[in-house]
Amino acid sequence: MAKEHSFDISAEIDKQELKNAIEQAKKEIANRYDFKGITAQIDYNEKNKLITLLVTSDNKADAMKDILLSKAIKRGISPKALKETKRESASGGNIKVYISIVDTISSDEAKIITKEIKSLKLKVQASIRGDIVRVTGKSIDDLQTCIKAIKEKDLEIPLNFINLK
Repeated sequence: MAKEHSFDISAEIDKQELKNAIEQAKKEIANRYDFKGITAQIDYNEKNKLITLLVTSDNKADAMKDILLSKAIKRGISPKALKETKRESASGGNIKVYISIVDTISSDEAKIITKEIKSLKLKVQASIRGDIVRVTGKSIDDLQTCIKAIKEKDLEIPLNFINLK
């Protein structure tokens, strides 16, 4: 039996599942009656971690965003991973909506997570390793209590608990 157990906290998302969710959203939008005959496009820039919606009106933009979020949720992607950053007018009276993909933990957020873990007063240690927080401890029960407490703390980032050993 191992003397030290650990798990990692990350915000990484499955990029293939995100691509699948975007493709499913495109298909649904193409088949929906309320989007027939109007401009309705979804573009995904994987390099810049950006999804761009191009549509004719604000309410259609909201509908497209809802479709995209529902498809992402069905594929196991947290809605916190998709954040609307900007909404602007485009040519031809259209609206452009920029949705950024959040898949890293910033250093400030990592500090908040480690502070939260230390406030639990469990026999665990949390260390920041880039955009991953590693939590180690002798008792698996303490680690599971830690996971539960962090899940209950509603942070603005999508968290994944991986590599529980």
